[in-house]
Amino acid sequence: MVPPRDDRSGDDPPSGDADERVIADLHAHTTASDGSLTIPDVPTAAERAGIEWVAITDHDRIHPELSAPVTERDGVRIVRGIELRVEAPAVRYDLLGYAVERTDALDAETDRLQADRMDRGRRIIDRVEDRTGATLDIDPHPGIGRPHIARAIADSPAPYDYDDAFAELIGAGCPCYVPRDITPIDRGIDLLRDACAIVGLAHPFRYRDPDAALEIARDLDAVERWYPYGSDVDPDYDRIDRLADDATLLRTGGSDAHDRTLGRAGLTAAAFEPIRRALPAPE
Repeated sequence: MVPPRDDRSGDDPPSGDADERVIADLHAHTTASDGSLTIPDVPTAAERAGIEWVAITDHDRIHPELSAPVTERDGVRIVRGIELRVEAPAVRYDLLGYAVERTDALDAETDRLQADRMDRGRRIIDRVEDRTGATLDIDPHPGIGRPHIARAIADSPAPYDYDDAFAELIGAGCPCYVPRDITPIDRGIDLLRDACAIVGLAHPFRYRDPDAALEIARDLDAVERWYPYGSDVDPDYDRIDRLADDATLLRTGGSDAHDRTLGRAGLTAAAFEPIRRALPAPE
C-alpha cells in the first residue's frame, strides 16, 4: 500500500451538469488521524466543493467530536465513519464503516490500535533521530501515523523531503520502519458489522491482487466504486459494477482527502440515493 498523500492545496474539484455533480464525498480524513481538516473546517470545505454529505473515515479511529452516526453542521450532513485496516494472510485491506454506533468491542479495539500507534510512533521517531542526528518537532499522539513523521522529517534539518522520508527512512523495509498491530480481517468485519450501517471495501484496485480484494468485497455491504486512483492505476469500473449487481452491493466513493479539498471523487445525487436510504437520519 502506498502512504497517504501529503498535504496539498489541490485544485478545485471539477464541475459539470447538475445531474453529474458530486454531492457526497464518503472518504475523508481529519486531524484525528493523518488529515488536515478539523470538524469545524468541514462545512466550509464542503461548500467550496459543492458537497452536501461528507463521511469522516479516519484511520482506525472514530472521530471524538462527532456525537452521532449522522449529524448536520451548517447545512452539511456528516457521516461518522472509520477506515479500519485489517490483515488477511499475506495482504492487508482497508474497510470503510459508515454511520458508526459506538460499541464496547469496537471502542476497545480502536483504543488498542491507538495505543500501539503511539508506541510505534515513538519508536520510529527515536530511530530517525538516532540515525539522522536531527530532533523532530513531533510527539506521539492519538492518530499518529507515518505521514505525520514524514512531515516532521521534511521540516527538520535532516536532508530528506516527505517522499525521501518514506523511500529512505520510514517506508516498509527501511532502517527506521517499525511494523504496527493490525486487526485480523474476520475480527474487523465482525466489529464493523455490529457497529455500522454499511461496511465496505476501500479502493479495490490499490491492492496487489484486485481479484482477491473483490472477493472480500463480495461478502460485505458495499465496495468503493468512485476513487481518485491516479495515472499509475487502471481501475476496471465496469467490473466493479458487475460485482455490485451480482452480489447486491452498494457502491460508495470518495476523495480519500488528506488535505482540505473535498469532491475529487464521490457520488452524484442519483448514485448516492441508495446509500442515503441505508443511513440513519441526521441528528
